[in-house]
Amino acid sequence: MKILLNNNDLNKALIRVHNLGFVPTMGSLHKGHISLIKKSKINCNKTLVSIFVNPSQFNNKLDFKKYPRNKKKDLKILKELKVDFVFTPKTSQIYNFKRKIKIKIREKDKVLCAKFRKGHFEGVIDVMDRLTKLIKPNKIFMGEKDYQQIYLIKKYIDKKYRNKIINCKTIRDKNQLALSSRNKLLKKKDLLRASKIIKNLKILKKKIKNKTNIVKIMNNEIKILEKTYQTKVEYLEMRTKKNLKKTKKINNSKIFIAFYINGIRLIDNI
Repeated sequence: MKILLNNNDLNKALIRVHNLGFVPTMGSLHKGHISLIKKSKINCNKTLVSIFVNPSQFNNKLDFKKYPRNKKKDLKILKELKVDFVFTPKTSQIYNFKRKIKIKIREKDKVLCAKFRKGHFEGVIDVMDRLTKLIKPNKIFMGEKDYQQIYLIKKYIDKKYRNKIINCKTIRDKNQLALSSRNKLLKKKDLLRASKIIKNLKILKKKIKNKTNIVKIMNNEIKILEKTYQTKVEYLEMRTKKNLKKTKKINNSKIFIAFYINGIRLIDNI
C-alpha cells in the first residue's frame, strides 16, 4: 500500500495505472466504506482511497471541528484490505487554484439537504471536481446513503470526465441504521433511538403505498417522530430517484429524511 501525501506523489504513482477505482472518503472509516473498497477491488485493476476532510462542504465550523478523525486506525484498515493507494493530501494540495467561475447549484436543485445546508453541495461538487481531475479514475464508488450527493455530482461534473460513478447500496447495522462516520459521535442509546426512527420510515413506506393524501401523512409522521423519539426532523419527503422531484407515487421513489439526535445531524433514504 502506497501512501500519497501530495499531488507529485499522486502523479508519479498513477502514471502507468489503468482501470483505476476511486473511493473518496473523509476518513473515520466504517463497514460502509469497506464495502465500497471491496467493490472497487473486484471491478478495477487498482484502487485508490482518499482521506480528506473537506472544509468547503461544512456550513458549520463547529461541525467541521467535531467531525471524527482517526487516521492511524484508517490506515490500518486500508492496509488490511490491501488497498493499492491512499491519498491523504493537505488542503493546500487540493485547493491549489481559484476558480474563475464559482460553482452554483440551480434553484430547482436546492431541495432536501441543499435547502438547509447553504454552500454544502457547492463544496462537495468543487472537491469532487478537483479530486477527479487530479486522480483521473475510471470508476468512482459512492454510497447511496448520500443519494442527493451522488445525484448532484453526476449532474454537475459527470460529463466533464471519462469515468463512471457507481452507486453502491447503503450498508446498515443490525438495527437497520445506515452506517455513518457521524454515528461515532453518538452514544449507544442514541443510536438505538435513531434506528427506531428508520424502522418507522420503513413501516410508513408500506402504509402510503396506495394513499393519495401523502403530504398530510408525512407531516403527521414528523409530529409523531419528534414527540416519540425527542428528535428534530429537518425534512421528511418523498421524491423520485430520477430527478428528486416531489412525488405522490411510491414506485421509483425514495423517502428522504434528515433529523437530529443530541445535536448530531443524520440523513437517510428508504
